[in-house]
Amino acid sequence: MERLPGFSGLTAFYAAARHGTLTAAAQELNVSQPAISRRIAALEADLGVALFDRGRKPVRMTQAGRDLLRALHGGFGQIESAVAQIRQAAKGRVVTVTAPSGFVAFWLIPRLGELEDDFPDVTIRIMSQEYGEAVRPGDVLIRFGLPEESDETRLLGEAVFPVASPLYLDKRGMSGADHDLSKMTLLTMETARSQWHDWPSWFRAAGLDMPKGVRVLDFTSYAMLVNAVLAGQGVGLCWDGVLDSFLDTGAITRLRGHHAISARGYFLSARDGLAAERSVQDILHWIAEKGQK
Repeated sequence: MERLPGFSGLTAFYAAARHGTLTAAAQELNVSQPAISRRIAALEADLGVALFDRGRKPVRMTQAGRDLLRALHGGFGQIESAVAQIRQAAKGRVVTVTAPSGFVAFWLIPRLGELEDDFPDVTIRIMSQEYGEAVRPGDVLIRFGLPEESDETRLLGEAVFPVASPLYLDKRGMSGADHDLSKMTLLTMETARSQWHDWPSWFRAAGLDMPKGVRVLDFTSYAMLVNAVLAGQGVGLCWDGVLDSFLDTGAITRLRGHHAISARGYFLSARDGLAAERSVQDILHWIAEKGQK
């Protein structure tokens, strides 16, 4: 392996090249300007080439200097990245939360600032997934479906009800208390019907008959469906607690009169082997507490 120059000379050159002056380099490294000059001179003597063309004002790097700076950018950049990760790990572990994309978009993200404020020493990573995808690895797992494991905690409520935007209702001369689903466009997710409520299953669970000839518009994700509701394109189904941020602001309105109760829902657990991990447990309890309010 080729012998490398001294680290002090490399750092002095790297600082001087980035800042453009010896004074700024000296301030960054907390040494005197003559010390920076001596380190660079020693580095040039070691390499056998000049790194700066001192015969020009302002001083410029030679081609050898530019080549060395390019190499140092890569090497020191990797070192800086690794040090940042190590320091972050020393402050607190990284906790990954995996959840369905709809839950992430409409329940978790509105509370993300509060979550980070309550856990300033933990780096929170969010991984979302669509319905039907394989569950992605995470420390804290939120899934949608029927209850499976005894150590899971159910989040949110069991009620499923229709929602629409006030604009959509106004155009049809309707309101949240006075409406007719047979005269509305029903927004659905056929691709997730085995897990989620589609409209036929919702009408059955609510003790109603599905209106014949009603218009149905299909989407592949819940985020798309909710955006269509907000845009006034039709009526969507909402699990109790998922869209509270929109209901609270009046962006969407709950259609009163009928709802369904479902055993399906969002369930919270820790990944196997992490149930006793302090930071995982803390975030698990935080999500459970917020989800059950």
